[in-house]
Amino acid sequence: MRRAESTDNEHSRAWHSLSADKAIAHWHSDRHSGLTKAQVSQQQQRFGSNTLQEASRRSWLSIAAGQFSDLMILILLAAALISGFVGEIGDTIAIVVIVLLNALIGGVQEFRAERAMAALKKMVSADARVVREGNIQDVAASELVPGDIVMLEAGMITPADLRLIEAAELQLNESALTGESVTVEKQTAPLEKTGTMLPADKTNMAFKGTPVTRGRASGVVVATGTETELGRIAALLERKEQIKTPLQQRLARFGSRLAMFVLAVCVVIFVAGLLRGEPLVLMFLTAVSLAVAAIPEALPAVVTISLAFGARKMSRHQALIRHLPSVETLGSVTVICSDKTGTLTQNRMHMEAAWLAGRLFQLSGEEAEALPEQSTHFWRALALSNDVVPANKGASGLLGDPTELALYQAAAEAGYDKEPLLEQLPRVAELPFDAQRKRMTTVHREEDGFIAFTKGAPESLLPLCSAGLTDGFDADAVLRQAESLAADGYRVLAIACRHWDELPAEDERQQLENTLEFLGLAVLIDPPREEAYAAVQECISAGITPLMITGDHPATALAIARRLGIAEEDSEAITGEELHTLSAELLSHRLDKVRVFARVSPEQKIDIVRALQGKQHYVAMTGDGVNDAPALKHADIGVAMGQKGTDVAREAADMVLLDDNFATIVTAVREGRRIFDNIRKFIKDTMSSNSGEIWTLFLAPFLGLPIPLLPIHILWINLITDGLPGLAFTQEPAEKGIMQRPPRQPNETIFAHGMWQHIIWVGLFVGGISIASQAWAISRGVEYWQTITFTVLTISQLFHSLSVRSERESLLSIGLFSNPYMLGAIAVTVGLQLLVIYHPLLNPIFKTEPLPLFDLGICFALSSLVLVAVELEKWMIRRGWIYRETDS
Repeated sequence: MRRAESTDNEHSRAWHSLSADKAIAHWHSDRHSGLTKAQVSQQQQRFGSNTLQEASRRSWLSIAAGQFSDLMILILLAAALISGFVGEIGDTIAIVVIVLLNALIGGVQEFRAERAMAALKKMVSADARVVREGNIQDVAASELVPGDIVMLEAGMITPADLRLIEAAELQLNESALTGESVTVEKQTAPLEKTGTMLPADKTNMAFKGTPVTRGRASGVVVATGTETELGRIAALLERKEQIKTPLQQRLARFGSRLAMFVLAVCVVIFVAGLLRGEPLVLMFLTAVSLAVAAIPEALPAVVTISLAFGARKMSRHQALIRHLPSVETLGSVTVICSDKTGTLTQNRMHMEAAWLAGRLFQLSGEEAEALPEQSTHFWRALALSNDVVPANKGASGLLGDPTELALYQAAAEAGYDKEPLLEQLPRVAELPFDAQRKRMTTVHREEDGFIAFTKGAPESLLPLCSAGLTDGFDADAVLRQAESLAADGYRVLAIACRHWDELPAEDERQQLENTLEFLGLAVLIDPPREEAYAAVQECISAGITPLMITGDHPATALAIARRLGIAEEDSEAITGEELHTLSAELLSHRLDKVRVFARVSPEQKIDIVRALQGKQHYVAMTGDGVNDAPALKHADIGVAMGQKGTDVAREAADMVLLDDNFATIVTAVREGRRIFDNIRKFIKDTMSSNSGEIWTLFLAPFLGLPIPLLPIHILWINLITDGLPGLAFTQEPAEKGIMQRPPRQPNETIFAHGMWQHIIWVGLFVGGISIASQAWAISRGVEYWQTITFTVLTISQLFHSLSVRSERESLLSIGLFSNPYMLGAIAVTVGLQLLVIYHPLLNPIFKTEPLPLFDLGICFALSSLVLVAVELEKWMIRRGWIYRETDS
């Protein structure tokens, strides 16, 4: 339904800065009776349905047709038609099967990628409880309008964006919108409007799609449908245009150049043959056969199988690939933008130190030291002043707030177990934590009275303390120490106590938190994963820049980033509010020094991705919430979390980390590089071999020799030397030092690093030894000279396949048996060639004659020279004599 133009102004109001009464009055509603039927009808006409607009989905037919638009695929289909025309139905069938298989895999992947919006819609509440005309009623959430008074309670999903009117111990799980897993305590007081505020900062608002985990509330609807925070993210998901992966871009350029080259060569050979007086039909069939042979029809199959095997291997390393071409894209990544919580850190609070008796004590590691004797009450407070309980019957572990769990565990490690202490000091009263006081107090009975333990934010608790464990207690000095620790990225809690002979009366219990004795500071942090530091260092050595993008506070984020080596001492952190003031040019300029982005919005995450891409980076972006989904789609490769991630993030991503671990991304990058290397090796092998066939057919007539091969020979060589060896390349292990080299440049062609030079000289070399074998056989007057040339050209290509298994290392260095699939492929191919030479039923079909053993030995000896020549090339590469980086 069409919305009025004024709705943008309505929904963009800073509702969090208005009082609840002003928000209600704006919609001419009433907190007790809600809207009237007439008002609801009017609002529905004005603002439309409270639903997310889903873009028209592509049909299966449209997706399938898109798979045949690639130039390389069109060239292969043309080759299939030509093969059928010259009578090679087997080649036609093989090419068509490869193309259809490729289209099927690509189509399935695209269809799955279309489901991100569907997953987003599932998050939306189906029903809502509203007050209309003074009556509480349940209505479809899609019928809500601005001004409706909505009731919330635990277990419900917020049906629209609400400005809260009343809230009783209300807590919402906003992790899907903010990325932070801690539940958010809500309140109703207006907030000061300060610049750009994220949803996490708007504590008097409840947002569409967020579950209520505790308490109850009422609120006035201020935004519906696409104007909600969730709707805004849905709109960002819609704007993404499909971008080709680096491999797809390189193969597209390769296909167009190959088509022009093949056409030119075939015309030259056809014309040259006619000028020599060769039959017209023979030269036409030879040129057509050469065109088919020059096109590596196995390339799509090799690429697809390489990616599929790579995806399967990654799944064993906890990385699930959703979009197959992304397997290779990982190898091109130059920047990894990672979330902090749970990906780089353990997603659990840990008490690392305690500030006791005027100094800081480390609790673990090599710096751990003996604790002061007067700290007994401090540890008792940590053990007792919490609501941690054992897990339900039949389950292991503990249940409780993450911070309280960390305090409980630290006390237990210090020898203060909660259960025995509760028997000595049973809890008799408490003052629960709330967002206004920022404190919690529990009261315990002791032999001669009671003791109250209080913990809370230092700025809230320290002003209530009148003494400490040591003489000369200075609350201001302790507060400065707490602020200093917080600036280093720690979460700091102050701990205090007070002894009572008699408890205050029920209506005077607030006195429990007056005239306290300060015990110490608990210093907590979500520690980095043990393997994260090594993974970050491996990234850096591979030329990949890791960045941290988090919803956490900048000080905490920068501290963790420095621990992991992501940030240096002089590295900067930019907040979402600061980012809002930067132009695209300024942001691009500052990216060289910024390593941490904190408290950023979904739109700003996209801005960061685009700024990096504008600097010619390939960007991997991690995320787990709905707020991350747009950036995941805009990145070159989106990486979602499998354990704590939302369905929306997983559907928008190219890869899902099943263990939510940053180190898994680095493992996937290594696999992506291996796959691209192997695809390059196949192209290098097949194009060098095809080059050899072209040079043989092109040069022989100019040297006064007859056409060396028949069309059927060309097609046979193409079939057996590209097929099985090509597939064996997919199983080639990673090159040495694969993660000690920089990523490929975005504009780098697939022929870089000496490949085009290799293709030319190897083609000339293979052509030379083939023509030499032809001349030698003709000079001896043997009738089987064509079979000799045919065999040398075939076997030399197999030796070449062996030699290019590594770009730099010798065959002896990598080991002949390190890829048994290649040995098997070569053995089968040699067997097929011998069958064509010696089987009497195949001789008339392939126009071959059996070779004497001596001649066969000469064929193998000549062919092996290719292996020797390529090994010599690699020896020169290792010494830096040829194909240096600047030569590519």
